[in-house]
Amino acid sequence: MRTEDLIGRLAEDLRPVRPLGPPLRRCAAWLAFAALVIGAAIVAFGARHDLMERLARPHEGAQLLFAVATGVLAAIAAFELSLPDRSPRWALLPVPAVLAWGATLGFGCLDDVARMGPQALVLGTSWGCFRFVVLMGVPLALSLVWMLRHAGPLRPVPVAMLGGLAGAALSAAGLSVFHHLDAAAMVLAWHGGSTLLVVLGFGLFGRRWRERSADAFTAA
Repeated sequence: MRTEDLIGRLAEDLRPVRPLGPPLRRCAAWLAFAALVIGAAIVAFGARHDLMERLARPHEGAQLLFAVATGVLAAIAAFELSLPDRSPRWALLPVPAVLAWGATLGFGCLDDVARMGPQALVLGTSWGCFRFVVLMGVPLALSLVWMLRHAGPLRPVPVAMLGGLAGAALSAAGLSVFHHLDAAAMVLAWHGGSTLLVVLGFGLFGRRWRERSADAFTAA
């Protein structure tokens, strides 16, 4: 067979490939979707009656701000890391926001101890927080990972974990708008603990994603 004929036969079934849009544009689309979903939940449950009073406290306003920043920066990092020409250091993008979020929660604990004494550190149960962060954060994170499904052979573990962090952090921020917890220690334990659980779960998912991608590559 002549080379020209072979090329012609190979080209017969080719279909145009639609290139991916810029990562920041796709990230903005996902963030808009997440804002719509979480906003609908806030409308459904109703904002807490003391929201403006609580946000007037510097550390509580900062908690909400840094939770949102964590989610946004984690989403940006995930979309950037899904491209092969991006530096692995993009994974560090949300770290300052995560640390600041934790610091504001810690400051809130100290403030509560100063006002309430050791009673402020007594932890109760708040399964509603856990359910909301997990049941809202996991689907949001899955939708982000689905958008980045072609990143499987590249950096599946950090992409999946950043997706989990983005979904859980934004869900925790939304939860703060309508669900009231008196003690910062409770917020730290239930919001922070639920977020950490989602991130670790997506880390395990990322490992499985990587193994499946490796198996598919070997089979090919």
